[in-house]
Amino acid sequence: MTLRSVAVIGGGISGLTAAYRLRCGLGPNATITVIEASERTGGTLRTVPFTDGGVDVGAEAFVGRRPEVVELLAELGLSDQLVHPAGLRPLVWAGGALHPLPAPTLMGVPAGPDAVAGIVDEATLARITAEPNVPLRWDVNNDVSVGALVAERFGEQVVARSVDPLLGGVYAGTADTIGLRAALPTLAAALDAGAPSLSDAVAAAMPKPTPGPVFGGIRDGYGVLLDALRERTAAESITGTPVTGLRHEGSGWVVDPIGAFDAVVLAVPAPAVSALLASISPAAADAAAQIELASSALAVLALPEGTELPQNSGILVATGEALAAKAFTLSSRKWPHLAERGTALVRASFGRFGDAQLVDRSDEELIALARADLETVCGVRAEPVQTHVQRWRGGLPQYAPGHLDRVAAITSAVNELDGLAVAGAYLNGVGVPACVASGTAAAAHLTKVEG
Repeated sequence: MTLRSVAVIGGGISGLTAAYRLRCGLGPNATITVIEASERTGGTLRTVPFTDGGVDVGAEAFVGRRPEVVELLAELGLSDQLVHPAGLRPLVWAGGALHPLPAPTLMGVPAGPDAVAGIVDEATLARITAEPNVPLRWDVNNDVSVGALVAERFGEQVVARSVDPLLGGVYAGTADTIGLRAALPTLAAALDAGAPSLSDAVAAAMPKPTPGPVFGGIRDGYGVLLDALRERTAAESITGTPVTGLRHEGSGWVVDPIGAFDAVVLAVPAPAVSALLASISPAAADAAAQIELASSALAVLALPEGTELPQNSGILVATGEALAAKAFTLSSRKWPHLAERGTALVRASFGRFGDAQLVDRSDEELIALARADLETVCGVRAEPVQTHVQRWRGGLPQYAPGHLDRVAAITSAVNELDGLAVAGAYLNGVGVPACVASGTAAAAHLTKVEG
């Protein structure tokens, strides 16, 4: 069947990528409609006017060693927008003091004591040193939280001061809420292969050093990419309209309250997927319902020119510290193109899974908390010349233990339904490259064209 009309439900980067790929595959005569419940498309990617240019108030970087975003920028004629960080290392605030980020580690999990020396106590270092001699119990048929495994083998300090700061930045959760197999698949593979200890497994799973920058960004912000996708897709965009129902009729689909389509891409968060598929595919709906969401907030501060910031890319905060913020991005240190503006730009991040009360604080309170914490960690007292607060309620899915099984159940059930595909950050990665890949795969599934 030739697809003449496709509804993309959800206008985040996964949905917009799916719509663009559908346009490429179906040609100019197909009707593509992007339906978004909120008043804007772009999802948790957003660029707002700030100081002498734009600033990203959602994701600001992507893993540069994955090809999806770099290739998409090139395809859209935006390669000149690709930028890279200055290469400065982040710090960690732990035990009431600043420390270099532990290295080398696998998402904060060390292969030995040297990586975390100075940030954990002597008892913890001794425990890590002795860990290879302690019998390892590992079930190849099971999944555990990253926190449970690391705490058992290396101790709670390694979790709080090395693993949590990194995982919190990726998932807005903690190591105790994130499953090992989804977050650290190479580590799980090493353990499945029979690594005799966690230390040995981490050493085996550690990625080989490769040349080039680890991260990339977009000079004028993600808004540039979003605008290009919208323009090239030439889709009808319906915003401020939640989809209230989805049903299969004949050879197509009815999307309430919009109308009938030949096919549908569901590019909405897992709870919305569960609600829309409840009567269509109970198996997929049940699996999606088990994926919870975390909320977060961001306070962006523009500080006067000449404000002294550490010569580092950012400051991560260990769990259990007497700070409200979970991290600071020292944006004008991290990104050379932002340093050119003169003002010192800082992003303060708030909110981990289960901490919605903090995210719901007023703008004024979040700005005050950001300023107080910034003064605590690096002595900055300067009055901001401009501020912006952005909240992302339910913005990040939690990859809890068993996540891969839930995703397999969703995709297997959806694949049995003709003309339906799913995409989104809850499937195979929360980063922008993973979301681009997800949207591409959804479009390929519908058009039966290689993605």
